[in-house]
Amino acid sequence: MKLLTKVALTVLVLGTAACTRPDRFGADGADGANGPMDGASAQAGVSDPTSPLYFNQTIGDRVLFVVNSSTLSDQGKTILAGQARWLQTNADYLAIIEGHADERGTREYNIGLGFRRANAVREYLVSLGVPTNRLRVTSYGKERPVQVCSTESCYSENRRAVTVISIASLS
Repeated sequence: MKLLTKVALTVLVLGTAACTRPDRFGADGADGANGPMDGASAQAGVSDPTSPLYFNQTIGDRVLFVVNSSTLSDQGKTILAGQARWLQTNADYLAIIEGHADERGTREYNIGLGFRRANAVREYLVSLGVPTNRLRVTSYGKERPVQVCSTESCYSENRRAVTVISIASLS
């Protein structure tokens, strides 16, 4: 019975791997769900002020926080003001605000801290006129670091809230 289970699992894993599209990522590693993105397409997106790529790269999709804090910095508020303007101009999009923490502390503490950070961003965007029904928050705590190492420079990049532009709203 153990041999049959191992064979079945092996067939399942190999079958699943065979179904994976090798071109699902563009040349730069971006998700190719809407088709591969070549350099010209990416450049057009960055220069198109209505595109999520413009939002990410020109306006900025993240704000950073200091240790154990969910208080927005002046630099964070400046970035969020740009995000609010973009969201108001591009009313067909929703935004998911992800809260993150560095690796120090317990999982539970960091999930809570991530939520406080995401909520701080959400509340600031709402205060600038973005409708609440277009904003969602979630927390990943320390589970999705952008840098993995034990130095302050890594920790500081992981203490963040990221605004992810989502599918067009169903209005």
